[in-house]
Amino acid sequence: MIDKINIKLILFVSLAILFMVIAQNSFDDYTLRITNNIAIFIILATSYNLINGVTGQFSLEPNGFVAIGAYVTALALLSEEMKFELFQLEDPSWWVLALELNLIPALLLSGMVAAVVAAMLAFPVFRVRGDYLAIVTLGFGFIIKVIAINSPSVTNGAIGLNEIPSLINIYWTGGIAIITTVIILNIIYSKYGRSMKAVRDDEDAAQAIGINTMKIKTYAFTTSAFFEGVGGGLLAILLTTISPDLFQFFLTFQLLIIIVLGGLGSMTGAIIGTVLVVGGTEWLRILDGPISAFGYDFGAHPGLRMVVFSVLLVVVMLYAREGIMGKRELGDLFKKKPKQKDTDDT
Repeated sequence: MIDKINIKLILFVSLAILFMVIAQNSFDDYTLRITNNIAIFIILATSYNLINGVTGQFSLEPNGFVAIGAYVTALALLSEEMKFELFQLEDPSWWVLALELNLIPALLLSGMVAAVVAAMLAFPVFRVRGDYLAIVTLGFGFIIKVIAINSPSVTNGAIGLNEIPSLINIYWTGGIAIITTVIILNIIYSKYGRSMKAVRDDEDAAQAIGINTMKIKTYAFTTSAFFEGVGGGLLAILLTTISPDLFQFFLTFQLLIIIVLGGLGSMTGAIIGTVLVVGGTEWLRILDGPISAFGYDFGAHPGLRMVVFSVLLVVVMLYAREGIMGKRELGDLFKKKPKQKDTDDT
């Protein structure tokens, strides 16, 4: 018998597929590119929310894992001849030349490499908590960037990689976004998800009742890293060019804004936050150009859209302290509240 959660997931997947079909056949190239970008950031935001929101670990590592995924996918998709043409500082390593895969194997390899790095990183990283954890994981992103710059035989150094095959379309990005969301929701509603929430609420109490907190945090961390690596691979084929400067801390900061705005621990909130942040910054781009209203020409004010966007963020956070969705999912909004029984005073 199909339970209520599965029915909601089936409905969500059906509506998402319908939207993808409409988008592919109706949107212009610019709007379709923005939609692809939103889908990629949904993958990144929902996976980041698993470790930061659901498990409650203040981690600032996404830009590092996204960079790993982007470089692995780019190297796997570029042909041997193109690699010789692109690498200008040093000749590419032998294994870089031998690495040549199709899109799906390349994305899976990107996720697995990111997950393996996360598993190796988990033991030293999760010996600390809170702000200390944030500092340690923040350093990881800078280390990946330095390695990318100083490994010209692998990454082509600061020059980066271009001419990456543009294999992107809404069915790839949207389909992988759906798969990511469904998998993470199933994790959240499983015994592992309940353990993650217990770690978030009180790690010492969770450990006292027999939960292996290190195992749970490592599981969440590696799962999050896997999907961040896949999202990084999709980002590489969307942009068709990557360099170390692309994976600055701003990428992590943007994802942090998304999950906090949507609601830490809510996958629905992560999706809504992605649409508002990634889509909103593009939709408000009109404010940077010349503005005419009521017969007056107000001129152009570059940067005005970011001012308006920041004000909107402040207003939302003032009236929704836990984000738009809090820790709730979309289905929770339609649940009937249990009626309170009236009791006679004695």
